[in-house]
Amino acid sequence: MKVMVVGSGAREHALASCIARSPQVKRLVCAPGNAGTATIAESLPLEVGEADAVRKAAESVGADLVVVGPEAPLVAGAVDACQQAGIPAFGPRKQGALLEGSKVFAKRFMVECGVPTAPFEVFEEADQADAYLRSCSGAVVVKADGLAAGKGAIVTSNTDEALEAVDLIMRKHELGAAGDRVVIEERLRGEEVSYHIVCDGRRYLPMAASQDHKAAFEGDKGPNTGGMGAYSPPPIVTPEMEKTIIEQVVEPTIAGLKKREIDFRGVLYFGLMVVDGVPNVLEFNTRFGDPETQVLVTRWRGDIVDLLMDSARGD
Repeated sequence: MKVMVVGSGAREHALASCIARSPQVKRLVCAPGNAGTATIAESLPLEVGEADAVRKAAESVGADLVVVGPEAPLVAGAVDACQQAGIPAFGPRKQGALLEGSKVFAKRFMVECGVPTAPFEVFEEADQADAYLRSCSGAVVVKADGLAAGKGAIVTSNTDEALEAVDLIMRKHELGAAGDRVVIEERLRGEEVSYHIVCDGRRYLPMAASQDHKAAFEGDKGPNTGGMGAYSPPPIVTPEMEKTIIEQVVEPTIAGLKKREIDFRGVLYFGLMVVDGVPNVLEFNTRFGDPETQVLVTRWRGDIVDLLMDSARGD
């Protein structure tokens, strides 16, 4: 079997290392890959954000399976392009990837499905967002609507910080078009948990829970980051808590996808904040987390290629 992993980060290195252990895999290509993946796989230049470029690369490799790591090619429709060319691809199609591609879509989806999440408002004009913030009594999180490479959520402690976040995103356009709209939501305080499931369009398989460190500095201080390291399993996810996550978060989400006739295949990653025993969804990601993947594949036993291929085939 020939497998192509799309991406160039630590997540893709972790996935590639697990895929490389499969006796089914005769050729492994990482596009574009990095110095780490180059020790276990071939490297192939690729502009990952262009769906058609991913398809052409897969065809050039003769890939039997494409594993899309980052969110940008998923939102761009890389899986759609591969599937249309008859190449099995692990990850959601463009329609499903919108759960990560638009914070506004995701939050409205949560409300529609009854998934616990923080109260929020959506703004397309900076002045209106400012006026709302001045009327708020508590701390908030300001989120750019679109993809921002893990930098789109600014956690604030007071009104001045929140106003500055709106200014950076909506007036100074530091995140580009991703900040044309913002979500402003109540800041929840609790313990964060990352929970992944693998879907095949109808069913899902829960994976181990994990926890990553978000704040840049020790003692949970400093700006929010995309992740400073991870471990699994986190003590907070007891069997009882996992049951609650599945019943209150996972099942309603899967039911909502089916109701919207979204054939979601690949990974659905729930970024959770557990507050007084209730798992609230901070965000959906439609791919494996980074750094969480590094600890998840370390714990994986068996041939992960079977899981990835079965998900891609809807079985």
